[in-house]
Amino acid sequence: MRDIVRLSATDLAGEIRAGRISPTEALDATLAHIEKTNPPLNAFITISAERAREEAAAAETMLAAGNTASALPPLLGVPYTVKDLVDTAGVRTTYASAILEHNVPARDAIAVTRMKNAGAVLVGKVSTPEFGHKPMNESPLFGRTLNPWDLTRTSGGSSGGSAAALASGMAPLSIGTDAGGSIRIPAACCGVVGMKGTMGLVPHDTAPDGFGNFSNLGPMARTVSDAALMLSVMAGPHPNDPHSHGLPIDDYVAAASGDGDLSGIKIGWISHMGNELIDPEVLEACTLRRDALAAAGAEIIPFDEPFENTEPYWLVITQSLWVARFEDKLAEFGARMTPTLLRGIEEGKTYSAVELQRAITFRTQLYRRIQSWFERVDFLMMPTLSRTAINADHDFYQPITIGNQTAGGIRQTWYPYTHPFNMTGHPAITVPCGIMADGLPAGLQIVGPMMADAGIIHLAAMVERAHPWAHLWPDGV
Repeated sequence: MRDIVRLSATDLAGEIRAGRISPTEALDATLAHIEKTNPPLNAFITISAERAREEAAAAETMLAAGNTASALPPLLGVPYTVKDLVDTAGVRTTYASAILEHNVPARDAIAVTRMKNAGAVLVGKVSTPEFGHKPMNESPLFGRTLNPWDLTRTSGGSSGGSAAALASGMAPLSIGTDAGGSIRIPAACCGVVGMKGTMGLVPHDTAPDGFGNFSNLGPMARTVSDAALMLSVMAGPHPNDPHSHGLPIDDYVAAASGDGDLSGIKIGWISHMGNELIDPEVLEACTLRRDALAAAGAEIIPFDEPFENTEPYWLVITQSLWVARFEDKLAEFGARMTPTLLRGIEEGKTYSAVELQRAITFRTQLYRRIQSWFERVDFLMMPTLSRTAINADHDFYQPITIGNQTAGGIRQTWYPYTHPFNMTGHPAITVPCGIMADGLPAGLQIVGPMMADAGIIHLAAMVERAHPWAHLWPDGV
Protein backbone atom coordinates (compact mmCIF):
# COMPACT_ATOMS: atom_id res chain seq x y z
CA MET A 1 0.00 0.00 0.00
CA ARG A 2 2.76 2.44 0.95
CA ASP A 3 4.46 1.94 -2.42
CA ILE A 4 1.24 2.62 -4.34
CA VAL A 5 0.21 5.77 -2.49
CA ARG A 6 3.68 7.26 -2.89
CA LEU A 7 3.66 6.92 -6.67
CA SER A 8 3.14 10.01 -8.76
CA ALA A 9 0.00 10.08 -10.88
CA THR A 10 2.15 9.78 -13.99
CA ASP A 11 3.96 6.70 -12.68
CA LEU A 12 0.80 5.10 -11.30
CA ALA A 13 -0.96 5.55 -14.64
CA GLY A 14 2.00 3.86 -16.33
CA GLU A 15 1.92 0.93 -13.89
CA ILE A 16 -1.81 0.49 -14.48
CA ARG A 17 -1.46 0.58 -18.28
CA ALA A 18 1.35 -1.97 -18.04
CA GLY A 19 -0.81 -4.29 -15.94
CA ARG A 20 1.49 -4.25 -12.92
CA ILE A 21 -1.09 -2.54 -10.69
CA SER A 22 -4.84 -2.84 -11.20
CA PRO A 23 -7.24 0.10 -10.75
CA THR A 24 -8.88 -1.82 -7.90
CA GLU A 25 -5.54 -2.32 -6.16
CA ALA A 26 -4.78 1.39 -6.51
CA LEU A 27 -8.19 2.30 -5.13
CA ASP A 28 -8.00 -0.16 -2.23
CA ALA A 29 -4.59 1.16 -1.23
CA THR A 30 -5.82 4.75 -1.47
CA LEU A 31 -8.97 4.17 0.61
CA ALA A 32 -6.98 2.28 3.25
CA HIS A 33 -4.45 5.12 3.42
CA ILE A 34 -7.26 7.69 3.73
CA GLU A 35 -8.81 5.71 6.59
CA LYS A 36 -5.47 5.69 8.41
CA THR A 37 -4.24 9.19 7.58
CA ASN A 38 -7.27 11.45 7.41
CA PRO A 39 -8.50 11.48 11.05
CA PRO A 40 -5.87 13.86 12.48
CA LEU A 41 -5.86 16.05 9.35
CA ASN A 42 -9.61 16.21 8.60
CA ALA A 43 -9.05 16.78 4.89
CA PHE A 44 -12.15 14.96 3.62
CA ILE A 45 -15.78 16.03 3.78
CA THR A 46 -17.14 13.04 1.83
CA ILE A 47 -15.45 9.80 0.79
CA SER A 48 -17.14 8.64 -2.42
CA ALA A 49 -16.28 4.95 -2.17
CA GLU A 50 -19.32 3.79 -4.15
CA ARG A 51 -18.64 6.03 -7.14
CA ALA A 52 -14.91 5.24 -6.89
CA ARG A 53 -15.55 1.50 -7.09
CA GLU A 54 -17.79 1.99 -10.11
CA GLU A 55 -15.12 4.05 -11.87
CA ALA A 56 -12.37 1.58 -10.93
CA ALA A 57 -14.50 -1.27 -12.29
CA ALA A 58 -15.00 0.64 -15.54
CA ALA A 59 -11.23 1.04 -15.76
CA GLU A 60 -10.77 -2.71 -15.20
CA THR A 61 -13.23 -3.39 -18.03
CA MET A 62 -11.35 -1.08 -20.37
CA LEU A 63 -8.06 -2.80 -19.56
CA ALA A 64 -9.62 -6.22 -20.09
CA ALA A 65 -10.77 -5.18 -23.57
CA GLY A 66 -7.18 -5.49 -24.70
CA ASN A 67 -6.58 -1.92 -25.85
CA THR A 68 -2.97 -0.96 -26.41
CA ALA A 69 -1.46 1.21 -23.71
CA SER A 70 -1.34 4.20 -26.05
CA ALA A 71 -5.09 3.91 -26.72
CA LEU A 72 -6.04 4.02 -23.04
CA PRO A 73 -7.12 7.25 -21.32
CA PRO A 74 -4.18 9.11 -19.74
CA LEU A 75 -5.36 8.86 -16.11
CA LEU A 76 -6.97 5.42 -16.23
CA GLY A 77 -7.42 4.14 -12.68
CA VAL A 78 -5.64 7.06 -11.00
CA PRO A 79 -7.38 8.28 -7.80
CA TYR A 80 -8.08 11.97 -7.33
CA THR A 81 -10.04 14.30 -5.06
CA VAL A 82 -12.22 17.34 -5.73
CA LYS A 83 -12.61 20.42 -3.57
CA ASP A 84 -16.12 20.62 -2.18
CA LEU A 85 -16.87 23.81 -4.13
CA VAL A 86 -16.95 21.81 -7.38
CA ASP A 87 -20.05 19.86 -8.40
CA THR A 88 -19.94 16.06 -8.57
CA ALA A 89 -22.92 14.08 -9.84
CA GLY A 90 -24.41 11.87 -7.15
CA VAL A 91 -21.80 12.89 -4.58
CA ARG A 92 -22.70 15.41 -1.89
CA THR A 93 -21.29 18.85 -2.61
CA THR A 94 -21.79 21.13 0.40
CA TYR A 95 -19.58 24.18 -0.21
CA ALA A 96 -18.91 23.61 3.52
CA SER A 97 -22.14 25.47 4.28
CA ALA A 98 -25.38 24.70 6.07
CA ILE A 99 -27.06 26.29 3.04
CA LEU A 100 -26.00 23.32 0.89
CA GLU A 101 -25.45 20.71 3.60
CA HIS A 102 -27.56 18.10 1.80
CA ASN A 103 -26.91 19.19 -1.79
CA VAL A 104 -26.32 16.32 -4.23
CA PRO A 105 -25.71 17.68 -7.76
CA ALA A 106 -27.32 16.04 -10.74
CA ARG A 107 -24.28 16.57 -12.95
CA ASP A 108 -20.53 16.94 -12.77
CA ALA A 109 -18.73 20.21 -13.32
CA ILE A 110 -17.05 20.12 -16.73
CA ALA A 111 -13.58 19.70 -15.16
CA VAL A 112 -14.83 16.63 -13.28
CA THR A 113 -16.42 15.25 -16.45
CA ARG A 114 -13.09 15.60 -18.23
CA MET A 115 -11.24 13.84 -15.41
CA LYS A 116 -13.77 11.01 -15.55
CA ASN A 117 -13.40 10.75 -19.33
CA ALA A 118 -9.63 10.53 -18.80
CA GLY A 119 -10.19 7.46 -16.60
CA ALA A 120 -9.48 9.05 -13.21
CA VAL A 121 -11.25 7.69 -10.12
CA LEU A 122 -12.95 10.14 -7.74
CA VAL A 123 -12.25 9.05 -4.15
CA GLY A 124 -13.85 11.99 -2.37
CA LYS A 125 -14.61 15.63 -1.76
CA VAL A 126 -12.07 17.56 0.25
CA SER A 127 -12.54 20.41 2.66
CA THR A 128 -12.80 24.15 2.20
CA PRO A 129 -13.87 27.08 4.36
CA GLU A 130 -17.50 28.01 3.80
CA PHE A 131 -17.89 28.99 0.13
CA GLY A 132 -14.08 29.24 -0.01
CA HIS A 133 -14.15 32.67 1.59
CA LYS A 134 -10.81 32.71 3.47
CA PRO A 135 -7.28 31.28 3.44
CA MET A 136 -7.68 29.13 6.57
CA ASN A 137 -9.43 25.81 6.12
CA GLU A 138 -12.22 25.60 8.69
CA SER A 139 -16.02 25.66 8.73
CA PRO A 140 -18.82 25.26 11.28
CA LEU A 141 -20.05 22.09 9.58
CA PHE A 142 -16.80 20.18 9.24
CA GLY A 143 -14.21 21.73 11.56
CA ARG A 144 -10.61 22.55 10.80
CA THR A 145 -8.16 20.96 8.33
CA LEU A 146 -4.61 20.82 9.66
CA ASN A 147 -1.21 20.88 8.01
CA PRO A 148 0.45 17.44 7.62
CA TRP A 149 3.83 18.99 8.41
CA ASP A 150 2.67 20.45 11.74
CA LEU A 151 -0.77 19.83 13.22
CA THR A 152 -0.71 23.20 14.98
CA ARG A 153 -0.59 25.06 11.64
CA THR A 154 -3.22 25.72 9.00
CA SER A 155 -3.22 23.80 5.75
CA GLY A 156 -4.01 27.11 4.05
CA GLY A 157 -7.12 27.85 2.07
CA SER A 158 -9.36 27.71 0.56
CA SER A 159 -8.18 24.51 -1.20
CA GLY A 160 -6.62 23.35 2.05
CA GLY A 161 -8.25 19.94 1.96
CA SER A 162 -6.73 19.33 -1.46
CA ALA A 163 -3.26 20.36 -0.31
CA ALA A 164 -3.36 18.36 2.93
CA ALA A 165 -4.55 15.25 1.09
CA LEU A 166 -1.80 15.57 -1.52
CA ALA A 167 0.98 16.23 0.97
CA SER A 168 0.00 13.16 3.01
CA GLY A 169 -0.41 10.82 0.03
CA MET A 170 -4.20 10.42 0.22
CA ALA A 171 -4.43 10.91 -3.57
CA PRO A 172 -1.91 12.12 -6.16
CA LEU A 173 -4.20 14.69 -7.82
CA SER A 174 -6.87 17.18 -6.78
CA ILE A 175 -9.09 19.78 -8.45
CA GLY A 176 -8.82 23.06 -6.55
CA THR A 177 -10.32 26.50 -7.02
CA ASP A 178 -8.59 29.86 -6.80
CA ALA A 179 -10.22 33.32 -6.56
CA GLY A 180 -7.50 35.09 -4.60
CA GLY A 181 -4.80 32.49 -4.15
CA SER A 182 -6.91 29.57 -2.96
CA ILE A 183 -4.91 26.96 -4.90
CA ARG A 184 -1.50 28.56 -4.48
CA ILE A 185 -1.73 29.48 -0.77
CA PRO A 186 -2.40 25.95 0.53
CA ALA A 187 -0.03 24.43 -2.02
CA ALA A 188 2.76 26.60 -0.59
CA CYS A 189 1.69 25.83 2.99
CA CYS A 190 1.75 22.06 2.42
CA GLY A 191 4.66 21.72 -0.02
CA VAL A 192 2.85 20.73 -3.22
CA VAL A 193 2.30 22.16 -6.72
CA GLY A 194 -0.72 24.32 -7.50
CA MET A 195 -1.60 26.13 -10.71
CA LYS A 196 -4.10 28.80 -11.71
CA GLY A 197 -4.11 28.87 -15.47
CA THR A 198 -4.91 31.72 -17.83
CA MET A 199 -8.44 32.86 -17.05
CA GLY A 200 -10.83 30.41 -18.72
CA LEU A 201 -8.25 27.80 -19.69
CA VAL A 202 -9.99 25.35 -17.35
CA PRO A 203 -13.65 26.28 -17.81
CA HIS A 204 -15.58 27.34 -14.73
CA ASP A 205 -19.10 26.45 -15.74
CA THR A 206 -20.72 27.22 -12.35
CA ALA A 207 -19.20 30.64 -11.55
CA PRO A 208 -22.06 32.95 -10.45
CA ASP A 209 -20.62 35.88 -12.44
CA GLY A 210 -19.32 34.38 -15.65
CA PHE A 211 -18.20 37.66 -17.21
CA GLY A 212 -16.65 39.38 -14.18
CA ASN A 213 -15.36 36.13 -12.72
CA PHE A 214 -11.80 35.77 -11.45
CA SER A 215 -12.20 32.37 -9.78
CA ASN A 216 -10.32 29.55 -11.48
CA LEU A 217 -10.40 25.76 -11.40
CA GLY A 218 -6.95 24.25 -11.56
CA PRO A 219 -4.71 21.25 -10.96
CA MET A 220 -2.99 20.46 -7.68
CA ALA A 221 -0.41 17.67 -7.44
CA ARG A 222 2.87 16.68 -5.84
CA THR A 223 4.93 17.14 -9.03
CA VAL A 224 4.96 19.54 -11.96
CA SER A 225 4.54 16.69 -14.46
CA ASP A 226 1.41 15.47 -12.65
CA ALA A 227 -0.06 18.98 -12.60
CA ALA A 228 0.70 19.34 -16.31
CA LEU A 229 -0.90 15.99 -17.13
CA MET A 230 -4.00 16.98 -15.17
CA LEU A 231 -4.15 20.37 -16.89
CA SER A 232 -3.92 18.69 -20.29
CA VAL A 233 -7.07 16.75 -19.38
CA MET A 234 -9.09 19.66 -17.98
CA ALA A 235 -8.16 22.51 -20.35
CA GLY A 236 -10.26 23.53 -23.32
CA PRO A 237 -13.27 25.70 -24.15
CA HIS A 238 -16.79 25.13 -22.91
CA PRO A 239 -19.93 27.04 -23.93
CA ASN A 240 -20.80 27.95 -20.32
CA ASP A 241 -17.59 29.90 -19.66
CA PRO A 242 -17.23 33.05 -21.78
CA HIS A 243 -13.55 33.34 -20.86
CA SER A 244 -12.75 29.93 -22.30
CA HIS A 245 -13.50 30.57 -25.95
CA GLY A 246 -10.61 30.68 -28.38
CA LEU A 247 -7.79 29.92 -25.92
CA PRO A 248 -5.04 27.80 -27.50
CA ILE A 249 -4.15 24.46 -25.93
CA ASP A 250 -0.44 23.67 -25.68
CA ASP A 251 1.49 20.49 -24.96
CA TYR A 252 1.70 20.91 -21.19
CA VAL A 253 3.06 17.42 -20.63
CA ALA A 254 6.03 18.09 -22.92
CA ALA A 255 6.62 21.44 -21.20
CA ALA A 256 6.89 19.61 -17.87
CA SER A 257 9.95 17.70 -19.06
CA GLY A 258 12.05 20.73 -18.13
CA ASP A 259 14.36 20.13 -21.09
CA GLY A 260 16.45 22.79 -22.81
CA ASP A 261 18.11 25.92 -21.58
CA LEU A 262 16.82 29.42 -20.94
CA SER A 263 19.17 31.42 -23.12
CA GLY A 264 17.46 34.64 -24.16
CA ILE A 265 14.69 34.33 -21.53
CA LYS A 266 14.20 37.31 -19.23
CA ILE A 267 12.64 36.79 -15.80
CA GLY A 268 11.41 39.72 -13.73
CA TRP A 269 12.16 39.16 -10.03
CA ILE A 270 9.73 40.64 -7.49
CA SER A 271 10.52 40.38 -3.79
CA HIS A 272 7.69 42.63 -2.55
CA MET A 273 4.28 43.33 -4.04
CA GLY A 274 2.57 45.97 -1.95
CA ASN A 275 3.91 44.42 1.26
CA GLU A 276 6.76 45.56 3.49
CA LEU A 277 7.79 42.32 5.19
CA ILE A 278 8.89 38.89 4.03
CA ASP A 279 10.57 36.23 6.12
CA PRO A 280 14.30 36.35 5.26
CA GLU A 281 14.56 32.55 5.17
CA VAL A 282 11.68 32.26 2.72
CA LEU A 283 13.16 34.97 0.52
CA GLU A 284 16.55 33.22 0.55
CA ALA A 285 14.96 29.88 -0.43
CA CYS A 286 13.09 31.51 -3.30
CA THR A 287 16.21 33.35 -4.44
CA LEU A 288 18.14 30.06 -4.53
CA ARG A 289 15.55 28.57 -6.91
CA ARG A 290 15.55 31.73 -8.99
CA ASP A 291 19.31 31.45 -9.33
CA ALA A 292 18.94 27.90 -10.66
CA LEU A 293 17.10 29.37 -13.63
CA ALA A 294 19.83 31.97 -14.03
CA ALA A 295 22.33 29.12 -14.13
CA ALA A 296 20.27 27.63 -16.98
CA GLY A 297 20.75 30.81 -18.99
CA ALA A 298 17.91 33.10 -17.91
CA GLU A 299 18.54 36.79 -17.36
CA ILE A 300 17.13 37.96 -14.02
CA ILE A 301 15.79 41.52 -14.02
CA PRO A 302 14.83 43.00 -10.62
CA PHE A 303 11.42 44.70 -10.43
CA ASP A 304 11.48 47.09 -7.50
CA GLU A 305 8.94 49.69 -8.59
CA PRO A 306 6.20 50.75 -6.13
CA PHE A 307 3.11 48.56 -6.18
CA GLU A 308 -0.23 49.29 -4.55
CA ASN A 309 -1.60 46.42 -2.49
CA THR A 310 -4.62 45.13 -4.40
CA GLU A 311 -6.58 43.72 -1.47
CA PRO A 312 -8.93 46.71 -0.96
CA TYR A 313 -10.15 46.52 -4.57
CA TRP A 314 -10.34 42.72 -4.49
CA LEU A 315 -12.51 42.97 -1.38
CA VAL A 316 -14.97 45.42 -2.92
CA ILE A 317 -15.62 43.09 -5.85
CA THR A 318 -15.60 39.91 -3.77
CA GLN A 319 -17.61 41.03 -0.76
CA SER A 320 -20.28 42.78 -2.82
CA LEU A 321 -20.73 39.47 -4.68
CA TRP A 322 -21.13 37.71 -1.33
CA VAL A 323 -23.99 40.08 -0.51
CA ALA A 324 -25.68 39.32 -3.81
CA ARG A 325 -25.25 35.56 -3.34
CA PHE A 326 -26.02 35.11 0.34
CA GLU A 327 -28.03 38.02 1.75
CA ASP A 328 -31.35 36.27 1.21
CA LYS A 329 -30.05 33.19 3.07
CA LEU A 330 -29.14 34.96 6.31
CA ALA A 331 -32.53 34.79 8.01
CA GLU A 332 -32.66 31.00 7.66
CA PHE A 333 -28.99 30.03 7.89
CA GLY A 334 -27.12 32.97 9.44
CA ALA A 335 -26.87 31.35 12.87
CA ARG A 336 -25.02 28.41 11.31
CA MET A 337 -22.69 30.38 9.03
CA THR A 338 -19.02 31.24 9.61
CA PRO A 339 -18.57 34.52 11.55
CA THR A 340 -15.85 35.68 9.15
CA LEU A 341 -18.15 35.15 6.15
CA LEU A 342 -20.98 36.97 7.91
CA ARG A 343 -18.66 39.88 8.66
CA GLY A 344 -17.54 39.96 5.04
CA ILE A 345 -21.17 40.09 3.91
CA GLU A 346 -21.85 43.01 6.25
CA GLU A 347 -18.78 44.82 4.96
CA GLY A 348 -19.99 44.18 1.42
CA LYS A 349 -23.23 46.00 2.18
CA THR A 350 -21.30 49.23 2.84
CA TYR A 351 -19.93 49.57 -0.70
CA SER A 352 -21.66 51.83 -3.17
CA ALA A 353 -22.19 51.11 -6.84
CA VAL A 354 -19.60 53.78 -7.58
CA GLU A 355 -17.03 52.04 -5.35
CA LEU A 356 -17.72 48.77 -7.14
CA GLN A 357 -17.21 50.42 -10.53
CA ARG A 358 -13.95 51.99 -9.30
CA ALA A 359 -12.74 48.55 -8.23
CA ILE A 360 -13.68 47.10 -11.62
CA THR A 361 -11.88 49.99 -13.33
CA PHE A 362 -8.85 49.39 -11.11
CA ARG A 363 -8.89 45.76 -12.20
CA THR A 364 -8.61 46.80 -15.83
CA GLN A 365 -5.79 49.23 -15.05
CA LEU A 366 -3.98 46.53 -13.09
CA TYR A 367 -4.26 44.10 -16.00
CA ARG A 368 -2.81 46.62 -18.43
CA ARG A 369 0.03 47.48 -16.09
CA ILE A 370 1.07 43.89 -15.46
CA GLN A 371 0.63 42.96 -19.10
CA SER A 372 2.99 45.84 -19.96
CA TRP A 373 5.67 44.25 -17.78
CA PHE A 374 5.79 41.40 -20.28
CA GLU A 375 7.06 43.85 -22.87
CA ARG A 376 10.26 43.96 -20.77
CA VAL A 377 10.44 40.38 -19.51
CA ASP A 378 9.11 36.97 -20.52
CA PHE A 379 8.03 35.80 -17.05
CA LEU A 380 7.73 36.99 -13.45
CA MET A 381 8.96 35.22 -10.35
CA MET A 382 8.34 35.92 -6.65
CA PRO A 383 7.59 34.20 -3.35
CA THR A 384 4.12 32.68 -3.10
CA LEU A 385 3.69 33.64 0.56
CA SER A 386 5.62 36.01 2.80
CA ARG A 387 6.05 33.31 5.45
CA THR A 388 5.19 29.67 6.19
CA ALA A 389 1.77 28.50 7.38
CA ILE A 390 0.27 30.48 10.25
CA ASN A 391 -1.22 28.88 13.36
CA ALA A 392 -4.43 26.99 12.68
CA ASP A 393 -6.24 28.86 15.46
CA HIS A 394 -5.05 32.32 14.45
CA ASP A 395 -7.75 34.99 14.71
CA PHE A 396 -8.40 36.00 11.11
CA TYR A 397 -8.76 39.68 12.04
CA GLN A 398 -5.56 39.92 14.07
CA PRO A 399 -2.18 40.80 12.50
CA ILE A 400 0.29 38.04 11.76
CA THR A 401 4.02 38.02 12.46
CA ILE A 402 6.60 37.76 9.71
CA GLY A 403 10.22 37.15 10.62
CA ASN A 404 9.46 37.95 14.29
CA GLN A 405 7.94 41.30 13.34
CA THR A 406 4.29 42.22 13.65
CA ALA A 407 2.78 42.71 10.21
CA GLY A 408 -0.71 43.77 9.14
CA GLY A 409 -3.79 41.79 8.17
CA ILE A 410 -3.60 38.32 6.68
CA ARG A 411 -4.65 39.14 3.12
CA GLN A 412 -2.43 42.19 2.74
CA THR A 413 0.71 40.77 4.33
CA TRP A 414 0.68 36.98 3.98
CA TYR A 415 -0.32 36.56 0.33
CA PRO A 416 -0.08 39.90 -1.49
CA TYR A 417 1.59 37.97 -4.33
CA THR A 418 -1.47 35.91 -5.30
CA HIS A 419 -4.66 37.97 -5.63
CA PRO A 420 -3.27 40.49 -8.17
CA PHE A 421 -3.10 37.70 -10.75
CA ASN A 422 -6.67 36.61 -10.10
CA MET A 423 -7.79 40.13 -10.89
CA THR A 424 -5.72 40.21 -14.08
CA GLY A 425 -6.24 36.61 -15.22
CA HIS A 426 -2.56 35.83 -15.82
CA PRO A 427 -1.40 32.22 -15.35
CA ALA A 428 0.50 31.45 -12.15
CA ILE A 429 2.02 28.31 -10.65
CA THR A 430 3.53 27.71 -7.22
CA VAL A 431 6.20 25.11 -6.55
CA PRO A 432 7.79 24.05 -3.25
CA CYS A 433 11.08 25.66 -2.31
CA GLY A 434 12.28 23.57 0.58
CA ILE A 435 11.56 23.06 4.26
CA MET A 436 12.23 26.04 6.50
CA ALA A 437 13.69 26.03 10.00
CA ASP A 438 10.22 25.71 11.54
CA GLY A 439 9.74 22.40 9.69
CA LEU A 440 7.23 23.82 7.21
CA PRO A 441 7.39 24.20 3.42
CA ALA A 442 7.55 27.48 1.53
CA GLY A 443 6.60 28.24 -2.07
CA LEU A 444 7.89 30.03 -5.17
CA GLN A 445 5.44 31.53 -7.68
CA ILE A 446 6.02 31.86 -11.42
CA VAL A 447 3.70 34.07 -13.51
CA GLY A 448 3.45 34.40 -17.26
CA PRO A 449 1.72 36.55 -19.85
CA MET A 450 -1.72 35.52 -20.99
CA MET A 451 -1.77 32.03 -22.50
CA ALA A 452 1.83 31.30 -21.51
CA ASP A 453 0.72 28.36 -19.37
CA ALA A 454 3.17 25.94 -20.98
CA GLY A 455 5.96 28.45 -20.37
CA ILE A 456 5.41 28.68 -16.62
CA ILE A 457 5.12 24.89 -16.43
CA HIS A 458 8.48 24.62 -18.21
CA LEU A 459 10.16 26.98 -15.72
CA ALA A 460 8.53 25.18 -12.79
CA ALA A 461 9.86 21.86 -14.09
CA MET A 462 13.36 23.32 -14.34
CA VAL A 463 13.13 24.48 -10.72
CA GLU A 464 11.95 20.99 -9.76
CA ARG A 465 14.83 19.39 -11.62
CA ALA A 466 17.37 21.65 -9.89
CA HIS A 467 15.79 21.32 -6.44
CA PRO A 468 13.64 18.15 -6.21
CA TRP A 469 10.95 17.91 -3.53
CA ALA A 470 8.67 14.93 -4.26
CA HIS A 471 10.77 12.65 -2.04
CA LEU A 472 9.98 14.78 1.01
CA TRP A 473 7.11 13.53 3.18
CA PRO A 474 5.76 14.68 6.53
CA ASP A 475 6.58 12.44 9.50
CA GLY A 476 4.14 9.62 10.07
CA VAL A 477 2.80 9.50 6.51
